[in-house]
Amino acid sequence: MVLTFDPFREFDRLAGQMFGTGSAVSGAAGLAMPMDLYRSGDHFVLHCDLAGVDPGSVQIDVDRRVLTIRAERSARTDDDVQWLRRERPTGTFERRLTLGDGLDLDKISATWQDGVLTLTIPVAEAAKPRRIEITTGKQHEVVEGSTTQAPALTES
Repeated sequence: MVLTFDPFREFDRLAGQMFGTGSAVSGAAGLAMPMDLYRSGDHFVLHCDLAGVDPGSVQIDVDRRVLTIRAERSARTDDDVQWLRRERPTGTFERRLTLGDGLDLDKISATWQDGVLTLTIPVAEAAKPRRIEITTGKQHEVVEGSTTQAPALTES
């Protein structure tokens, strides 16, 4: 077996013990709720892995431009169990994301499938790229017998 030394892993473990964060083994919210975020066309998609979490315990809020996802995984309470290893964190987990301008916050949708929470966040119509059409002006033709002229544009 080859052992490699990772000074950052040890630092993360020590920081987790001191500040109540750290790796998934010690129950960090960020690692207990890993996520993927990508853009697909005119919307952003966020996937959060929440295996073992009751979908009824998941709460999603948007306050101003902060999206908060909160979930709870309950600990097993079997009395006749002797734990040999316990790495899956339990408790309440939370992720906060600051959403930028140009997103339609009123049309965020959420789905749940196989322990994965998926949020779809559409881009607002005003923020979508659009092409400006160029129109050509036709010369004003003077019709015989008519005295009307094209209105003049003046610079002020």
